[in-house]
Amino acid sequence: MSKKKVQVGQVNCGADQLFLISGPCVVEEEQVMMRTAETLAEVSLKLGIPVIYKSSFQKDNRSSVKYYDGPGLDEGLKMLEKVKKQFGFPLLTDIHYPDQAAAAAEVVDVLQIPAYLCMQTTLVVAAGNTGKVVNLKHGQFLAPENMKHPVQKLLETSANENIILTERGYTFGYNDLIVDPRSFYHLQNIGYPVVFDITHSIRKYGIPSADAKGGAREFLPAISKAGVAAGVDGVFIETHPEPAKALCDAASQLCVYDLEEFLKPLIEIHQVEVKYRA
Repeated sequence: MSKKKVQVGQVNCGADQLFLISGPCVVEEEQVMMRTAETLAEVSLKLGIPVIYKSSFQKDNRSSVKYYDGPGLDEGLKMLEKVKKQFGFPLLTDIHYPDQAAAAAEVVDVLQIPAYLCMQTTLVVAAGNTGKVVNLKHGQFLAPENMKHPVQKLLETSANENIILTERGYTFGYNDLIVDPRSFYHLQNIGYPVVFDITHSIRKYGIPSADAKGGAREFLPAISKAGVAAGVDGVFIETHPEPAKALCDAASQLCVYDLEEFLKPLIEIHQVEVKYRA
């Protein structure tokens, strides 16, 4: 099935070049945001991989009200705008409520619908009506072929075809996630660029993200290579200068200084997959 290409700034999502969505899970202090962006810019230049900078101004699905949930809409967008002005990255951020869509769309290039919320019609439609690219994250509870339903909501209400689909693993038993390679096939058949969210796929539910047991980093190389070999168009890797000190998803984010070496085999595998596909 032919697949639509989606332009995000200078990044041509769905073309033959692997692209990267990366940045801290949630907007933190300026030093963290800028150090991450600086390193991402260096990696992008060295490896020739285009980057979309990702960070959330709000994480409204934390398991405790005591956990850091971000600086909020206004302050978070200001920080993201600083990153964009200094480094030129296109931006991606989550929205959790329909009334956040318009304000976020003034700053960012991609509005992301969190996996838990992918079937929330009002939220999806509000994102689509901005005209911005919408990244629909595949719900942990939903068969992958059923992601056609939120896609159809966008097409019917806003005629917005600027859509990306992101896989981030299924709920498997209690408090665990697993990545089913069949999902990539089903998502690709919907007809839009497909991204593999690698770092969220190793999270362990029920364990605080600051706990080292809250993520299984040992699986990152294996599942990332499998996903790229399955033909995804982009990879989503949350990064941080000091993951252990990250204010969200500390157990699963990749150290941004390790990113270059982590990406090299993925780029090589993607190049082979593109040749095979042709």
